Amino acid sequence: MADPVNAPPESLLERIAAGDKAAVREALDRYGGLVWSLARKFTSDVVEAEDAVQEIFIELWRHAARFDASIAAETTFVAMIARRRLIDRRRRAARRPTPQVLPDQLPNPHNREGELVEVADEASQATLALQQLRPEQKKVLELSIYQGLTHEQIAAKTSMPLGTVKTHARRGLIKIREILGVARSGDSSKGGS
Repeated sequence: MADPVNAPPESLLERIAAGDKAAVREALDRYGGLVWSLARKFTSDVVEAEDAVQEIFIELWRHAARFDASIAAETTFVAMIARRRLIDRRRRAARRPTPQVLPDQLPNPHNREGELVEVADEASQATLALQQLRPEQKKVLELSIYQGLTHEQIAAKTSMPLGTVKTHARRGLIKIREILGVARSGDSSKGGS
């Protein structure tokens, strides 16, 4: 039988998992600052951060029994739960459509026709410029523009190193600017080559 006097002290999370209400207050005092600072880094305003902190501590109470001191320190476990919850909140917010206010007066459709023709002409010129790129630059930009893939996804799909994908994208865009004669800011005195 284990000696209760010499037994290692239980962590706060182990005490919470065992139903110790005093441990809940201690955990709030001990980890509140850590969780608050993480929430402020991940959120855009104070109210959102407060909601996130509450959600994180509820998550900690629910999963306190999963804490294993042999795997990680209690502070690490708390920070990991907080970080995961904050990333989940950010992803949910990104998926939510943002409401847009409709203008009081709709634009004149006759003016829109000229704009649409201009946009179509610019898109056609950009497509022609894209066709003039080196094959690997063209492939990277097409995957990015037409399929909406990230650099990481393009690297995985093409088996190119991530740095190479980024280089091809950057050089391809520079070449398209040159072909279209678009001057970069500060380069307006230089012509495209």
